[in-house]
Amino acid sequence: MNRVLADPRAAREHARAQAGGRCAAMPVLPPEAHDLPDGVSGEDLLWEETIAAGGYATRRMNRGARLRLIDLAGDACASMLVFNAEMPSERLNIADTAKVQWNGYLRPGVLLLSDMGRVLMSILEDTAGTHDLFCGPSTAASNAARYGDGSASGPFPNARDRLLVGAGKHGLSVRDVHPSITFFKGARIGPDGAITPVIGPFEPGRHLILRCEMDVIVVVANCPHVLDPRDSWQVGLLRATAWRGPVTGPDDPVRQASPEGLRAFLNTEDYYRR
Repeated sequence: MNRVLADPRAAREHARAQAGGRCAAMPVLPPEAHDLPDGVSGEDLLWEETIAAGGYATRRMNRGARLRLIDLAGDACASMLVFNAEMPSERLNIADTAKVQWNGYLRPGVLLLSDMGRVLMSILEDTAGTHDLFCGPSTAASNAARYGDGSASGPFPNARDRLLVGAGKHGLSVRDVHPSITFFKGARIGPDGAITPVIGPFEPGRHLILRCEMDVIVVVANCPHVLDPRDSWQVGLLRATAWRGPVTGPDDPVRQASPEGLRAFLNTEDYYRR
């Protein structure tokens, strides 16, 4: 140990001297962003954070909030869990999200559905087009087989354990880490049922914007895709920005896009009819 820092007073002064410092991946407090969409002011900001390679982040957001994720370097991999913030036993259901909408691929207008037939979030914008509903997050075992120590605190952290750490911030446990959705790294299913990973890396700056249709807890892990074919553990920075917005109205085109989607919105609105 540094002899100076062994003195508690010196250690305190050293720690306080770090105030105001910035690193590549950290939350911005209070949140500040200079590239907000037209009509969104700084006062609307709820969350601004850059998530490190192998890192995680979590946030509770109210109905109407928008969440923008940006693949800063073209190599991020955002594994995400979504819960009803008021009743976390209701959570994202990957199977229903695909089968109820007759579609296994994500694009603008697709809804993220809960296991109770309600809309947790909807996709408003997407410039990436490479996402994955099929494979789920990497695990300690899958990372260990490819890279070495894949534990949450090891050199090659896996997405599932990072999601567990994030869920734990809300009093949730391993039983609550349900199958996740993956953004920015894709998977395509061939006619024979074979899965083809679509990993990149891609052009930097791809983004998507999701709208919260319920009060939600979001947990995001930024770890390599479970089918990443590269021999080395690689993933890029991921940026999250959230801001307040209006709740979906009756004439919203996403709400009216399909009979199945409309029913899910009606279920959601019935939940809030108190």
